[in-house]
Amino acid sequence: MTAVKATIDIDAPPEDVWEALMDPTRLREWVTIHRKLGKSPEPPLELGDELDQTLCLRGVNFKVHWTVREADRPRRAVWEGKGPARSKSRTVYEVHANGDGTRFDYRNEFTAPGGPLGSAASRVLMGGGPQREANASLQRLKKLVEGR
Repeated sequence: MTAVKATIDIDAPPEDVWEALMDPTRLREWVTIHRKLGKSPEPPLELGDELDQTLCLRGVNFKVHWTVREADRPRRAVWEGKGPARSKSRTVYEVHANGDGTRFDYRNEFTAPGGPLGSAASRVLMGGGPQREANASLQRLKKLVEGR
């Protein structure tokens, strides 16, 4: 399993951050590896909602089918995804009031197909790319929610 963590402070109330996070139509505005939104319910996403997303890493597009497993507005969301070749992903959003703003904690755990060998190969192939993309995505989220 490969895990990526990122945290950012956003100068906006938690509810505003939550609205952006749980609106699948806005993924293209802040998720750097997002390429296309497929089947998706109307925003905001709630417990049990499902959506299809095309992502791109290292020039390779792949589809992920997401299910919202937790949605505790405006504090915590957990998405579980199924990708190609039985790969899996679990993404956790934690939104905390921080003075007049918000601290957003992001975590993604990715399980590559092929057990431990597949996970080792994935880390070698991906290098630091997922961490860079997570940090860049959070910077874009900050600008989006802060209105810059």
